[in-house]
Amino acid sequence: MRKGEKMEVTFDNAEWKNINQDVKLIEGKVFTQIMFGPSGYHFRRSDGVPSILEDHVFGKKIKVLDEGLLLEKWNSTESKDLPDFDICLYNPDEDSLKSLTTIKCFDWHLSEKEDNLLNFKWFDGTQGGEVKIAL
Repeated sequence: MRKGEKMEVTFDNAEWKNINQDVKLIEGKVFTQIMFGPSGYHFRRSDGVPSILEDHVFGKKIKVLDEGLLLEKWNSTESKDLPDFDICLYNPDEDSLKSLTTIKCFDWHLSEKEDNLLNFKWFDGTQGGEVKIAL
């Protein structure tokens, strides 16, 4: 590039990508990156159907359940307010998003599912805990 030349930058939907190998229905595009932390994504349905997912920012964790998809919905994108997530159940057939619990920790996982009971465990570096949720 020479001095005085204009640089053209274009953005297109090529930034959208599959987030999880097991979930072909959801594509994501990076919305924000927390320094030394995770990225927040805008999600959309890959089938082109308008969705409630487009109104929120999500973490990359997606877990497939018989009842739908378990998602990490960010309550804030301000690094000073994080971590602050709602663990939600997304029902693709109804395009509904149901908040199950709030977790204020980056390190969480679904440790057990028994019938309609979900057991989440978390660890923030100094302490841990668990929460049980009935679907």
